[in-house]
Amino acid sequence: MSKRQIKQGQADLRDLVQALAGLRNEAEVDDVLAALLTPREREEIALRWKLVRMLEAGLTQRAIAERLGVSLCKITRGSRELKSGRAGFRRIVRRSLWRRSQKSEVRSQKPEARRKSE
Repeated sequence: MSKRQIKQGQADLRDLVQALAGLRNEAEVDDVLAALLTPREREEIALRWKLVRMLEAGLTQRAIAERLGVSLCKITRGSRELKSGRAGFRRIVRRSLWRRSQKSEVRSQKPEARRKSE
């Protein structure tokens, strides 16, 4: 690949990142992912997302491998990203776990307690 092609690819990726950043809701994100990715690619991305969240939640790599039926190599990459990758990625994973725990907490409350907190 030539330097020119690499530079163009980087510009195209920046354009995609800007487009994704401008999406307004989950439905728009879903539409873009469905249009750009094959069903198998979407499954792979969802699996990677699940395993990094499981790592962040404290599960061991071996436990995740057994649960999800994936290789330790795939999990190691996710672990490396959480430990020394981009800080923004770690922040997003942690935020996702926090939001999920908040939703679980609300669902587990009795109806009267839920009404009082709303």
